[in-house]
Amino acid sequence: MENLEKVILVGIELPGMSSEQVEESMNELAALADTAGAEAVDSFIQRRNRPDSKYFIGKGKAEETSQRCRELEAQLVIFDHELSPSQIRNLIDLMEVRVLDRTQLILDIFAQRASTKEGKLQVELAQLKYLLPRLTGQGKFLSRLGGGIGTRGPGETKLETDRRRLRERIVDIQAELEEVKKHRALLRKGRKQVPVVSLVGYTNAGKSTLLNKLTGSDVLVEDKLFATLDPTTRQVILPNNDEILVTDTVGFIQNLPHHLVAAFRATLEEVIEADLLLHVVDSTHPNCFEQYKAVQSVLSSLEVENKPSILVLNKADGLPKPDLNLWINIAGTPVTAISALTGEGLPGLLETIAKNLAYRRVRTTFLIPYAKGYLLSQVHEQGLVLSEEHGNDGVRVEVEIERVWAERIAAGLK
Repeated sequence: MENLEKVILVGIELPGMSSEQVEESMNELAALADTAGAEAVDSFIQRRNRPDSKYFIGKGKAEETSQRCRELEAQLVIFDHELSPSQIRNLIDLMEVRVLDRTQLILDIFAQRASTKEGKLQVELAQLKYLLPRLTGQGKFLSRLGGGIGTRGPGETKLETDRRRLRERIVDIQAELEEVKKHRALLRKGRKQVPVVSLVGYTNAGKSTLLNKLTGSDVLVEDKLFATLDPTTRQVILPNNDEILVTDTVGFIQNLPHHLVAAFRATLEEVIEADLLLHVVDSTHPNCFEQYKAVQSVLSSLEVENKPSILVLNKADGLPKPDLNLWINIAGTPVTAISALTGEGLPGLLETIAKNLAYRRVRTTFLIPYAKGYLLSQVHEQGLVLSEEHGNDGVRVEVEIERVWAERIAAGLK
């Protein structure tokens, strides 16, 4: 049997938070710890009016947690919130075990899951940005984080060298990721005539299972959080014989820090540039509405919450059965119930995708005066040109193009 690292989980309940919310978040933290390869041997939740500035939890609760670590031989304490550098340092000094917060735990999982060069760069960038403000003169703190720095603590000269190296590496990674972004943009330009549908949703909602069912592919499917980190794209043929590309993306989660979203923006470009989003929800999950809201919050931070989308209620073969009318009122978008596992409802989903994409593209003809050649460039960049004739008055071009671009070009011709 695998020798799992023993951990104790700690959370706080603040005013305005319900006990159910806190318990669900702690259950999720336990699932994250399990995904990272740890075994949660105990957990604490403390009710407080505000976090303690020194220890996050009260000193008495911190000492109690330290005692439980010794009794249970736990080597690590994980907090269900982001801790300040000084709080982590103070907790390590008091408990004499390693201390992580939710962000560090997620980054550890991302580091395990990243398989492409791009994914690894994004993880390293997020880790370095997290570590940079946490470089202090406290040797014990630094030694607990690893990195081979002595327990007495380096002098300020050594620390400044470390900071400079981190900043230089951050600049290098950002430059590499910018090249990745340009490469992705070129790939998207090459396939721009093929609509791209992006799967989004809470982690473990069934996005990879749905991609496999739709395409007959074999993307990794695990009952683990963040099983998918690097985006996967596959071809799908719709009932009207149109071709689309479906992309699976990293799952979202509650309390996902904004700087983590920013670090993975290159991966999430697939969401930003998609023609249509399929928001997959585990309709059997007791907190499915909260999970839906958490994903919408991340989409809002990416400024794509108003992008055309279809709400996909997955696991509709399970119980309880989803209330479609309720979800339609919540989402304000087309809603379809499916089972990615059995294939139930998939033909209807494909029909809905086809209808949504068909509405967004029109076939039209423009007569573009030679004086407005920039509009002809837009036609070529944004549409599929079917015919082009040069006459005395300008260029007559027949094109299949997104409705919004057709309207813009028509307005430019007035």
